[in-house]
Amino acid sequence: EVQIVESGGGLVQTGGSLRLSCVVSGFLSDTYSIAWFRQAPGKEREGISSITVFDGQLYYTNSQEPRITISANNAKNTVYLQMNTLKPDDTAVYYCAASDYGVTFREMHKYNYWGRGTQVTVSS
Repeated sequence: EVQIVESGGGLVQTGGSLRLSCVVSGFLSDTYSIAWFRQAPGKEREGISSITVFDGQLYYTNSQEPRITISANNAKNTVYLQMNTLKPDDTAVYYCAASDYGVTFREMHKYNYWGRGTQVTVSS
């Protein structure tokens, strides 16, 4: 059974930083993907960044925002989302999700395992 647990959200002032963590367990195949998504109040859920694992190799697909980057610690089965220079527009629930396929965050419909989300609030 695949399990996903996010942590690291909270309240931060504009210009601050946060690092979100996502612990993923239960994958048996050699190919899978893990991605970060977010959903702001009144908006649709959107993809941010993703990592695809294929035959033990990691392939990163980062967002267009250079201040937000994804990374991973394979030994800890943990994926991180480092967010710098945060803005009020970054306020959202951030979700970590996993897919049985080698896909990027742009194919959200192929992510079939989801965490409960962690709230990030950026005050102005």
